[in-house]
Amino acid sequence: MLQRTSLKTPVGTLFLISDEHVLLGAGFRNFEDLLSRMDDEDSSRKISPVKNIPIISDLINDYFEGDLSALGGIQTRQPGAEFSQSVWKVMRKIPVGKTMSYAELAKRAGSPEAVRAAGSACARNLIAPIVPCHRVVKSGGALGNYGYGLETKEWLLRFEGALK
Repeated sequence: MLQRTSLKTPVGTLFLISDEHVLLGAGFRNFEDLLSRMDDEDSSRKISPVKNIPIISDLINDYFEGDLSALGGIQTRQPGAEFSQSVWKVMRKIPVGKTMSYAELAKRAGSPEAVRAAGSACARNLIAPIVPCHRVVKSGGALGNYGYGLETKEWLLRFEGALK
């Protein structure tokens, strides 16, 4: 059985869906948005509302209270093709307080020519901000897009010290 909860954060309500200690979905819209993007096998399972998801809720709260390394302790799983999986793995290695261009992300994910595909993987990321697509920016330094709005992306980057 899956669990779901929501957390109040300084940048809005964060909705979470997990399978035990593995986070399957996180985002600032709603549960329906997350479920619609999860794989059919997971999204069709029974979901139990809970006050907190052990470990995951605590680590996310720790992050928003200033322990910027806390999100690294969360296990994640999301559906996607091999290249998308590589992109998400590279994203999780972008240090807090740093950003990476879409071009560099594509290169580190193993396909330097696949800049648009790297951008698409960012757009399909189901576990924000834990899989930190907000740390990916355009080559010239412009913020680029963010599924939850540029204000949210900018807030997260300022909070982490990547923007002054």
